[in-house]
Amino acid sequence: MKRAGLAGVFLIAILVPFFLNQYWLHVAIISLFYVMMASSWNLIAGYTGQVSFAHAAFAGVGAYTSGMLALYGGVHPALGIIAGTLLAGVLGLGLGGLCIRMGGIYLSLTTLGFSEILRIIITNEEQWTRGTMGLQIPGVFSVYSKTHYYFLFLAVTLAFLVLMRRLLNSDTGLAFRAVLNDELAASTSGIDTVRVRLMAFTSSSAMAGLAGGLYGHYLMLITPDIPSLGQMFLVLAMAVIGGMGSFAGPIIGAIALEFLSEYIRIYGEYHLLLFGLVALVIARFAPSGMVGLWEKIWRRR
Repeated sequence: MKRAGLAGVFLIAILVPFFLNQYWLHVAIISLFYVMMASSWNLIAGYTGQVSFAHAAFAGVGAYTSGMLALYGGVHPALGIIAGTLLAGVLGLGLGGLCIRMGGIYLSLTTLGFSEILRIIITNEEQWTRGTMGLQIPGVFSVYSKTHYYFLFLAVTLAFLVLMRRLLNSDTGLAFRAVLNDELAASTSGIDTVRVRLMAFTSSSAMAGLAGGLYGHYLMLITPDIPSLGQMFLVLAMAVIGGMGSFAGPIIGAIALEFLSEYIRIYGEYHLLLFGLVALVIARFAPSGMVGLWEKIWRRR
């Protein structure tokens, strides 16, 4: 039954470009970007209990690294995306090594500071990043086609989710959950909790860099909005509303909120405030999010 449902979802995803116009196909592509972002943030917050505000910053690292290599160095975007992914992972390893031991509010404040420092540097470095005007970069394909980009994002997202699923079902994933549920008990059992948290933080940072690189080459314009706090809080809201700590939650939350945001975009930036309020309500009354609510309803019926 479960496999049949997954096959149905996959078939629908394949047929999406043939039923949506160009505008809604663009929304579908952006949704896949947020699926990668929310799922990778959920890897550290939902499975190891680390609340980081640097996730959008790592996406910005991936986007700007790949874009600048393509624009100034003539590097093919595919290689640039790989380089951006690796750099985001290395920065995640460095930042995690500095602040993972602190944990709690100190980790959140450190990652928040890192995110703002990166955004300020990008905004003010007009020679290389062109500041708030944005940096125009080449696309992945020589001929621009939203259908091609949709299938590229879909393939990368599916590979991304399969890899993440295997990681969570491995011994490493079991260690992630052990650290989340009881860090002291995990440590007494012989698990190196600092190494486990650092591994999750580094992997999540690299995943965000990959998503950011793809996103930048799809838009062919990268701006300081990518590593902004607004972007970060949107990703956080998607993970929490969908169901933090579950595999399907961030996927559902990202797709639902991205399509919903298109309908309430008339309210401008206030739609982020609305998402934040919804996330707070769900975190208070339904900590398992949309996925948890659905499971409760299903059990009752």
